[in-house]
Amino acid sequence: MSASGPGSGVYFTQPSTWPAALQWPALLALSALISLLWGGAGLPASLLLGPLLGGLVFGVNGVRLTVPKQPYVVAQAVLGAMVSAGITPAIVGSLGRHGMLFFVVMAGTVAGCTGIGWLMSRSGLIPGATAVFGTSPGAATAMALLAEAEGADPRLVAFIQYTRVLLVALSASLVARFWVGVAGVHPPGAPWLAPVHWGSLALVLLLALGAQQLARLVRLQAWALLGPMLVLSTLHALGWINIDLPRWLLGAAYCLIGWQIGLAFRRESLVHAGKALPAVVLACVSMIGFCALLGWSLTKLAHIDALTGYLATSPGGLDSVAIIAAASGHVDLSFVLALQAVRLLFAIGLMPLITRLVVQHSPHLQEARTAS
Repeated sequence: MSASGPGSGVYFTQPSTWPAALQWPALLALSALISLLWGGAGLPASLLLGPLLGGLVFGVNGVRLTVPKQPYVVAQAVLGAMVSAGITPAIVGSLGRHGMLFFVVMAGTVAGCTGIGWLMSRSGLIPGATAVFGTSPGAATAMALLAEAEGADPRLVAFIQYTRVLLVALSASLVARFWVGVAGVHPPGAPWLAPVHWGSLALVLLLALGAQQLARLVRLQAWALLGPMLVLSTLHALGWINIDLPRWLLGAAYCLIGWQIGLAFRRESLVHAGKALPAVVLACVSMIGFCALLGWSLTKLAHIDALTGYLATSPGGLDSVAIIAAASGHVDLSFVLALQAVRLLFAIGLMPLITRLVVQHSPHLQEARTAS
């Protein structure tokens, strides 16, 4: 199965040795195959999870592809526009009616996830402060940087964070299909071959890209996604613009976002995680389970359906959760997006500070940091 000459089988046995001109088409083909199988099984979000799983397979097998920055930024603008299309005056009403409930859910999410990390650090399953930083329900990049500054292991923190994002996307999709019974769902937007209103689409994209730059200038965290969301949501809720995105554009955006997540996984990260891998999965599953309990509580307190409650309280993964929520027709999209958007802003703004305070006021974590 090895090769001895140019153009021979080595390219087919070792994907990491393929030239990039072959790696990208191969990744696209694998992603398309997984998407077709996933969608054929009646599971939602196939256009996101196919590329995500395809990217993961390539990443852990030594393929060092990187999604180009500018297309990825544009993909986030498209996702922000897609989310904004679901933001109507009902969102404002939802925030007004459930403001206190949202605050309680956010506080519960932060307390629960931080508590899970703290217990993991006490048990020694995940070393030192790494567990606390790794189980933050959001702000993955900020957590990895802060972890390094605080003496934790940034590689393991990043691994925990990306594992959480992956498991959130997979669990939300499986819950939508098997627990709640959402089958045959499709991504939002016009049909694949529907006519495109190019003028309206160009206006939406220009506003989204402009909002990104404005958000970047004011140094808003997650500016590439939140900038378009804030601007386009406001304009759409006021009825000043119409957002009608073609499905092929959404599919391309999902593909880039899925690859960005999947390709971040590395075999070295798995090897480095080593003994901590079962604990990492346990921590992530515990976070998802705890937030699912919060979602169940919401079904009783806010009188919403089970899938809406589950997706609204899902610990992170706003992009994948938004895609699954939008694709599942009977979900209260305004409720899910309102709670997720507020939680994301809360996590980005306060979780680094909260996590740092927990580490600084935990004697066992300070001892571990001194010893290292």
